[in-house]
Amino acid sequence: MVNVQTQIHINRSRTEVADYAANPDNAPKWYVNIHKSQRLTTGPVGTGSKVAFTAKFLGREINYTYEFVEYVPGEKLVMRTAQGPFPMQTTYTWTDDDGGTRMSLGNTGNPAGFSRLAGLVMAPMIRRETRKDLQKLKTILEGRA
Repeated sequence: MVNVQTQIHINRSRTEVADYAANPDNAPKWYVNIHKSQRLTTGPVGTGSKVAFTAKFLGREINYTYEFVEYVPGEKLVMRTAQGPFPMQTTYTWTDDDGGTRMSLGNTGNPAGFSRLAGLVMAPMIRRETRKDLQKLKTILEGRA
């Protein structure tokens, strides 16, 4: 089982941080390894929305689809892979924090087969990458006028 939790303080309002981070169109801008996102459902993002992502991980390009299984705007977003090489759940939470926002990003998954062996080394790698992602998000949002 992989269970990685990271968080960061961003000097922007919770609404601004949550709206930006929850918008899948922005994922390639702040996720270091994601280079493409495509909405598979129309309309505003909400529970049931599906998004296809293309990312590079462990030197390989991977394609996977996330489904939004819980979404409370400005508070929480839970996504699960609908398909892909590594079953994963990603959770964002946003809380008010000392005039800004505390964003938490959690990744949990249960690798099977070959991925089970990779799972032993994946947690530290995922933690390192998600810290980079949150730092990039902070830089983008705090750099806005």
